[in-house]
This record gives sequence, C-alpha cells and structure tokens, in this order.
Amino acid sequence: MNNDRLQVRFWGVRGSIPVSGPDFSRYGGNTACIEIRCGDDRILFDAGSGLREAGLALAADGVSDVDLFLSHCHYDHIIGLPFFDPIYRPSVKTNIWSGHLHGKMTTRQMVEQFISPPWFPLHAFPATVNFRDFSPGQMLTPRKGITIRTFMLNHPGGAVGYRIEWRSKSVALVYDVEHSPGVYDPTLLELMKGADLVVYDCTYNEDEMQHFRGFGHSSWQHGIKLAQMAHARRFAMFHHAPSRTDQQLAEMERSAKLVFPGAFAAYEGQIVEI
Repeated sequence: MNNDRLQVRFWGVRGSIPVSGPDFSRYGGNTACIEIRCGDDRILFDAGSGLREAGLALAADGVSDVDLFLSHCHYDHIIGLPFFDPIYRPSVKTNIWSGHLHGKMTTRQMVEQFISPPWFPLHAFPATVNFRDFSPGQMLTPRKGITIRTFMLNHPGGAVGYRIEWRSKSVALVYDVEHSPGVYDPTLLELMKGADLVVYDCTYNEDEMQHFRGFGHSSWQHGIKLAQMAHARRFAMFHHAPSRTDQQLAEMERSAKLVFPGAFAAYEGQIVEI
C-alpha cells in the first residue's frame, strides 16, 4: 500500500442481523466491520460478524498490535468479537475502545459480560487485551499522526460516531443514528464537515421511516442531504436492512447517484482509496 494513502475496507455492511443466500451475494450479509489503513497502521471499527474475516486477514499479515473501536454494543455490532482471531494469540496485543456507555459501564465490563458463560464457553482471553474507555466528545490519538474525534449519536442506548483524520484526509463514520424529519443535526454536520468519505446509516428509505420511529436508524435521503450541506466528497450507504436484496440496493444506489454523484452502496470486501 502507498504509505501516503488512506484506505477504507468494508468487512461487513449489513445491519441488525447477518443474512445469506443468493439475494445477498453482491453486497454481502455480514454485519458492521470497517478497517481503515493510514499508511502502515490498520484500525478496526465495530465488531459485527465481518470481524471474523478481518481478524483472519490481520493474522495472515502478521499484525501484532490491533486497535478495535466499538460504536456501541448492540448485538449486530459485537457478535463477531468472540470469533476475532487476535484475542486468541498471546503474541498479539489488542486494544478495545468504547465510549457510548461512559459513566454506566466500562469497556471491560461490557466485553467480559458478553464473552462469558452461559452465552459463550470462555471467560478469559488467552491474548493480551487492553480495554480503553473514553467519553464521547474526546479526541483520541491511538497511533502517531492519527486523530480520531468522537461524537455521541442519537440511538437507543447511545452510539459513537468517529471522524478519522490523517495527513489532511478524513473519514466520517456515522452509524447508528436516527434523524427527525426536516432537522439537520449540527453534531452530524460537524462530524461530516468536508470529509473525503462519509459512511452513513442508510437502513431505511425515507418513506419507510414513519413505520420505524424509535428504532434508531436513518435514510439515505437524509444522509445525502447532510453530506451535501457538510460539503463531503463521497457518501457510502451502509448498515443495509437485512431484508434489502442486491437488486433493491442497486436500485437505491442508482437513485442516490442522481442526487449525489459521489454516493454508492457499500459492499462486503470493497476497498475505497482516499
């Protein structure tokens, strides 16, 4: 990889629950997991079912120092964590970060309750796992030259949005989040401001939102309006509804491009160079 290039890889793009079958082969069925490479540094965001494949790739490449940031702990965003290869390798150091439950539960408490009997057979990690807590709004520097700004999002139980900044490039991860009709959240505009890429929760179409108020998700129409207002360059539709077929996502992508040419529906395995 070019050491001056920022790269985004989608290991899982689905929301709510993993899916499989011929109707989901193009965009993929694994839930949220994104890898961001800043030169030689590789950082993971969210631990959905796509995290399993991401962990195997890191192991194959001999990565020995891993940072994993969680947006929140709903099942679809952490279900891959017990199957993450690095936490079973004593030679690998894994740092797990979270902030959405700041003041209510630590990252260690959250993870150890999830990966424990009777829900999972293990109650300890063979590898070195460090738990990092932060408060939404903090600016984090997990690696030299990499700045991550954190934002609390409107989602049941809370969720954290991340803005990754490196060498004048930026990626905004905006999921999971629910919008109010006609209201353009200033927090989201700040998070997305001038970003080279925005990854946004597009679980629903706008005409579906009235049936799912309170579920904590947004639409591609609203996300694109925010991206335009924030002068973002590209827009990745993400967190696809589990029932959304390849054909439906392709149609959604075509509609979105008519409004915002830099829009696309993210698919599993996709690599975006910035």
